[in-house]
Amino acid sequence: MYHTTTRGLLLAAAAFAASPAHADDSVEFYLSRIAALNHAGPHLNAVIAINPDAAQAARIATGAGTGPLAGKPILIKDNIETREPIATTAGSLALADNVTGRDAPLVARLRAAGAVVLGKSNLSEWANIRSSASSSGWSATGGQTRNPHATDRSPCGSSSGSGAGVAAGLAWAAIGTETDGSITCPASMNGVVGFKPTVGLVSRTHVVPISHSQDTAGPIAQNVHDAALLLTAMAGSDPADPATAMADARRTDYVAALKTANLKGLRIGVLRKSAGSDAKVQALFAKALADLKAAGADLVEIDYDRDPAMGRDELTVLLYELRVDLGAYLAGLPGKVAVRSLADVIAFDTAHADTELRWFGQDTFEQAQAATDAAAYKAARANSLRLAGKDGIDHLLAANHVALLIAPTAGPAWPIDLVSGDHGVEAGAGSLPAIAGYPHLTVPMGAIEGMPVGLSFIGTAWDDARVLAAGAAYEAARTVPLAKPTFAPWRERALR
Repeated sequence: MYHTTTRGLLLAAAAFAASPAHADDSVEFYLSRIAALNHAGPHLNAVIAINPDAAQAARIATGAGTGPLAGKPILIKDNIETREPIATTAGSLALADNVTGRDAPLVARLRAAGAVVLGKSNLSEWANIRSSASSSGWSATGGQTRNPHATDRSPCGSSSGSGAGVAAGLAWAAIGTETDGSITCPASMNGVVGFKPTVGLVSRTHVVPISHSQDTAGPIAQNVHDAALLLTAMAGSDPADPATAMADARRTDYVAALKTANLKGLRIGVLRKSAGSDAKVQALFAKALADLKAAGADLVEIDYDRDPAMGRDELTVLLYELRVDLGAYLAGLPGKVAVRSLADVIAFDTAHADTELRWFGQDTFEQAQAATDAAAYKAARANSLRLAGKDGIDHLLAANHVALLIAPTAGPAWPIDLVSGDHGVEAGAGSLPAIAGYPHLTVPMGAIEGMPVGLSFIGTAWDDARVLAAGAAYEAARTVPLAKPTFAPWRERALR
């Protein structure tokens, strides 16, 4: 039997669950949901900070009545700078004073399209690169983000608050960032749409970095249409980010591209082995394949085994680039912050071990600080890029005469474990597009015991429009019912 307080919280949360998550797009509506579901009730901890100027910004945006995102309230992952008087912390207390007063170019583009910054979303601290034993969605600034489908299960990460926030209806949509899986995994496990664009389509300026080779921002939304709307606004070249030099030439109207979305005759490569060994994931994947085939897709089975050297060399790249790229970001920050290098961050964490290192350490940071072999780094980058790109996705597409690749994005969410950390994700092929820098979309394909699982669509460089269109066509053809958030612990729900 539930305690009275627990039962009351569950009843209140159930009332929110029964109401439309996006009954209207007003700032006031979303602030009320944040108050009830983030700061109270199930305490989702998906939102770190509220923009104090959000209501006024919404009045201006809706009054102007222009722009494809006019008045739409969105959450921005808290490793992306915004001009509001709130810190960009990357979840760390070391950046508690990092109020830069400037917008990342991607945020400026969203504002120009009419979007309203509602607030900042929680994340795995430092985008989940600090420790090998971390719990996805935990940060010293925001606490542990909870999955609205089961509050005792992981939201995945590192864009945990962005995924959970959209799933819980705390904002119309959100922006996340990904180095490897940090948009697509939380979108999948929270039952929403997430899109990792081609690296170089969206600016990374004023975004707390891990790796210039693999970092990108991307949209998390309720459906593919809204993700495409956000991407159309976000995409574009930025003189301060050399990777985006081709973005203006490559970008398009991604919403318009959805109008012709069709699966008929589309050859899609099925990465069967990437479904993992879980029979329930395989069964759900089989239903998605049946829906794709019924809609006219030509499915091609592909026998692919990931080369272990790809992941090994990716880690070498991430460790080396983290020290250099994060150091450059911190050194260039305006104002007064407590840290100016990775070494400073490590020292800060050690000095504040009671709060920063309470649950897990910083072994990955320490490895990165020691990663100074430039020759080994260059060789690792060349090899991992080849294995994921030319000899990976590009080879699989060409050799099998397919346009796209598909696989489950991940398995269902595991229990939150702050003592031992994440339990890992067996299913999925997300590292291929992450390392190659290619587009990757996840769309909900159903649920296992109430826990969402997504379907991944993967393409080659700059094929973002085709990937989104295929995902939208699948979304329309999907026959499997989707789970709705319960805002209750899975353990208690299962025992009722």
